[in-house]
Amino acid sequence: MGRYGDIDYPTFTKYGFLLGLSSLVIGALGEIVGTSLYGTLPGWETMLFTDMEAVGILAMLFSPFVFGILLPLTE
Repeated sequence: MGRYGDIDYPTFTKYGFLLGLSSLVIGALGEIVGTSLYGTLPGWETMLFTDMEAVGILAMLFSPFVFGILLPLTE
């Protein structure tokens, strides 16, 4: 048994990347579709979609690094 228990690193890596990708896509589509259907969106919605895009990009970058490289090396 490893230091962090019995963690399935490849699964966490894949699902973390897919979670980040889905957050990025939902944020981008929300911004595009919301603006095209309703015109100008309120400030909080624009900020929500922008934050979703930023968090999605960060999750896509850090999930493979943390669960695919860093944690398996520290076992």
